[in-house]
Amino acid sequence: QVQLVESGGGLVQAGGSLRLSCAASGRGISNYVMGWFRQTPGKEREFVASISRGGGSTYYADSVKGRFTISRDDAKNTVYLQMNSLNPEDTADYYCARARTGYSGSRYTPRLSVEYDYWGQGTQVTVSS
Repeated sequence: QVQLVESGGGLVQAGGSLRLSCAASGRGISNYVMGWFRQTPGKEREFVASISRGGGSTYYADSVKGRFTISRDDAKNTVYLQMNSLNPEDTADYYCARARTGYSGSRYTPRLSVEYDYWGQGTQVTVSS
């Protein structure tokens, strides 16, 4: 089993930047696809970005392409989400998640919440106008 803990959220003005971190414990994450999702009250959880095992490929939602960058440091058992040029529409609770084992080594990019089996508790990001 693995536990994921997000950090780095907070309040930022539009146009600003934040770097979120996801620290894993209990089990290493090096063999798994990792992803970031976000959710606002009353809405479904939305895919943000994912990174392959080894970090060789990344995938982003259209809404964040060119602004967000996902990365991983397996030696530190940590995944990051660098968020630049933030706008109020980015306000949400951000969640780190580990994809199910079956997606490791697959060319398919899991983008649905049901395709991930471990989740962090989330970190709040608020972007003011």
